Amino acid sequence: MENSTTISQDVTQVLNLTVMPLNPLEEQVITIFLTILICGVGIAGNIMVVLVVLRTKHMVTPTNCYLVSLAIADLIVLLAAGLPNISDVVAFWIYGYTGCLCITYLQYLGINVSSCSITAFTIERYIAICHSIKAQFICTVSRAKRIIAGVWVFTSLYCIMWFFLVDIHETVYANGVVVTCGYRVSRSLYMPIYFLDFTLFYVIPLIVATVLYGLIARILFMSPLPSHLNDRAGGGSVHQGHSNNTKANKGAVSITKMLAVVVILFALLWMPYRTLVVVNSLVDPPYNNTWFLLFCRMCIYTNSAINPIIYNLMSQKFRVAFKKLCKCNWQQKEKAAEYNMPMYYGMIKDSSHESNEPMTEQEDVSGQTIKSQRKLIENTCVSVQDF
Repeated sequence: MENSTTISQDVTQVLNLTVMPLNPLEEQVITIFLTILICGVGIAGNIMVVLVVLRTKHMVTPTNCYLVSLAIADLIVLLAAGLPNISDVVAFWIYGYTGCLCITYLQYLGINVSSCSITAFTIERYIAICHSIKAQFICTVSRAKRIIAGVWVFTSLYCIMWFFLVDIHETVYANGVVVTCGYRVSRSLYMPIYFLDFTLFYVIPLIVATVLYGLIARILFMSPLPSHLNDRAGGGSVHQGHSNNTKANKGAVSITKMLAVVVILFALLWMPYRTLVVVNSLVDPPYNNTWFLLFCRMCIYTNSAINPIIYNLMSQKFRVAFKKLCKCNWQQKEKAAEYNMPMYYGMIKDSSHESNEPMTEQEDVSGQTIKSQRKLIENTCVSVQDF
């Protein structure tokens, strides 16, 4: 086997006189099926999360603002990492040099923003439950929006380095050319970057979540209800204040459980890929089993797709909002037209009945007006039926 390498116009070109390798058919079928299924469900679900929060007034809360940020980040991951994987497994890299830079940048942007959003709503839940008086002034929607903006600015600037770290590579085989999007320099030089990513966007968020959810659990499940919450009942009876306090505590427990499940799934579904990156940074040659790589990718896509399902299963507010969003507006309009049109027609018809009593000139004019209106409505009904 004879190989040679040339570099020109930022494209690494390798000459390989062997036959171009092709992915097995079963790998292509399984990859395409799972990617379309997971990404399709995830894209639809995350769009619904964004819509129900933005369109429903009572859903605009600090926690839900962080969930919108998480949903947008997950959308970016599914669109930038999931969908290009379909064309990559069937053929090879088809998006060119610019696509290689932009798609890699968006992948890491979505991954890092999702991690930061999870950390942000974990801290927000801790303050809301363990420091409920301070939370009235700290955990506000306006502050949440500023924090989210800061997260996106920080991660956008942090991920700029990937514009300088990736490149496309062309391998010329005897029966064709294979184009891939890969590293610009040796893999060993990426070890500090990978460990920095691993620490900032996986280890630290999990440590913070573990500590804070432990403190939250102690407050919710082991301590008595805070007495100062009863004082905010606004002059009601002790029984009424205790009832409101119990409902609020149950709501806090429900939301906290849901967010804890999101964090646990984040830890479990990202563990295979993060572990693989660490291992491959230390061993040579790297472990690149095709089916394990596929498993890691599907875990990442599932992590970005499963959150809306968790919200629907564990949050009654999200469940009701999703149902309202899914209702068909045309059925409501059709029912309204069906009931309203005969009502007006009947009212006009009843008012235009002839009477045995002689009519005054004013009543005659009114009767003619009603008859003309009835004729106009009848013509309108006929024209509507034509469609």
